[in-house]
Amino acid sequence: MAEGTIKRLTDKGFGFIDTGSGKDIFFHHSNVEGVAYDDLREGQRVSYESGQGPKGPRAEHVRVL
Repeated sequence: MAEGTIKRLTDKGFGFIDTGSGKDIFFHHSNVEGVAYDDLREGQRVSYESGQGPKGPRAEHVRVL
C-alpha cells in the first residue's frame, strides 16, 4: 500500500492526497475505511491503494496511519 498526506478535504465528500511525487490523487468518502469521512483532517498520514475511477486515478481503501 502506498502512503501519503491528506492535502485537501471538501464538504462534498471527497478529497485529495499528496502522494509525495508531485501529483495528488483523488479519493471519495466511500473509499475511506476504519473512520468516518468527517473524522479526517488535512495533514493526516494515510495509506491507500491506487485504483481507477470513471474520471481517472483515485485512491481506494484509504486508512489513517
